Amino acid sequence: MKPLEGITILEFSTMITASFAAMQMCEQGARVIKVEPLAAGDPLRYIGATKGGISSLFANCNRGKEAVRIDIKTEAGQALVRDMVPNVDVVIHNFRPGVMEKLGLGSDDLRALNSRLIYTAISGFGKAGPKRDSPAYDPVIQAQSGITATQGKDGPDFFRTLICDKITAYTACQAVTAALYAREKTGAGQHIDLSMLDAGLFFIFPDGFQNHTLLDEDVAPQPLLIDILYDLTVTKDGAVTVSAGTAEQQMRSLIAMGMEHLLVDERFNSMENLVANIDEFKALVATEYLKYTTDEVIAKMAEADVPCARCLDKDEVLAQEQLQANGSVEVIDHPLMGSMRIVKAPPRFGGEALEPGAPSPDHGQHTRSVLESFSLSADRIEQMFGDGVVS
Repeated sequence: MKPLEGITILEFSTMITASFAAMQMCEQGARVIKVEPLAAGDPLRYIGATKGGISSLFANCNRGKEAVRIDIKTEAGQALVRDMVPNVDVVIHNFRPGVMEKLGLGSDDLRALNSRLIYTAISGFGKAGPKRDSPAYDPVIQAQSGITATQGKDGPDFFRTLICDKITAYTACQAVTAALYAREKTGAGQHIDLSMLDAGLFFIFPDGFQNHTLLDEDVAPQPLLIDILYDLTVTKDGAVTVSAGTAEQQMRSLIAMGMEHLLVDERFNSMENLVANIDEFKALVATEYLKYTTDEVIAKMAEADVPCARCLDKDEVLAQEQLQANGSVEVIDHPLMGSMRIVKAPPRFGGEALEPGAPSPDHGQHTRSVLESFSLSADRIEQMFGDGVVS
């Protein structure tokens, strides 16, 4: 039995945050009903490599779900959602503050119909403040949350993935499951607000803001951990990363490379001195690594038990034996998209990987079957199809 079996989630979303959060819970057993507009649906359907009318990006964020098309801008569509809510455990959306309230589908409206409902509202910047109504995409939040300030050494730079979207999704998933746990003890649902800005800052703060944490005047700033560890080490034929993060590992790495004389150099003979002279240390070490091939360096570090790795390209990542041993990647047949590669959800419950959900749905694929599952009369369902409320 998957841990969230028996939980029903109603998802109203576009793009990544709510979609990816709901998919994670779907992988853990929840029933997720994705509500999309009648016309084009979620814009994510059309971004990236596409086959059968579904993009790979959409497929990677929406497998296992049931997709319905409801025009929630109509009174009949809003009434339909309200009729579904008493049989739903979670509502999650990522619309701007106030949008769902204007439709009569806000937290107070829906929780009045179901006191056990967990209502989760994701926004870019939060429900108050000067940016409340501002549009937010991942690069904007990276710029505002300090992530670009942390990535670049010579000026701002981006983390070249939808990091804030996905971190917000993980945060939302954890918050919802925590609220479900609280409901088990109290019987009551609750409202959850979550902004991408807050999620991004919370994520980057522990290491990225080391020198903005302690506020007394006698605090001694130090180089950031990321500035010490996150450099490529260039070899004779490529590059590796050597992550000697402790004094003992640093000692073993220097001995392995024949540079043990640096252990007694006053500039580097303690972690404190090493950190203080890190740029000079890196320059000296870099010269020695250029004498060896990548394979030779990896072998030396493995023998010394120092974390070290070749930086793999994407094909090499997917081919590596460790992922095969973990059973992390699987190839499935999608009825519309053909053969496709998926990555399984990472948690192992009871030591076993969760089986992935059904392939991502076509636009409106489950509208009729979902409405029937909520015990709506056949006449009402046909009337809504005829009136263009659903499709």
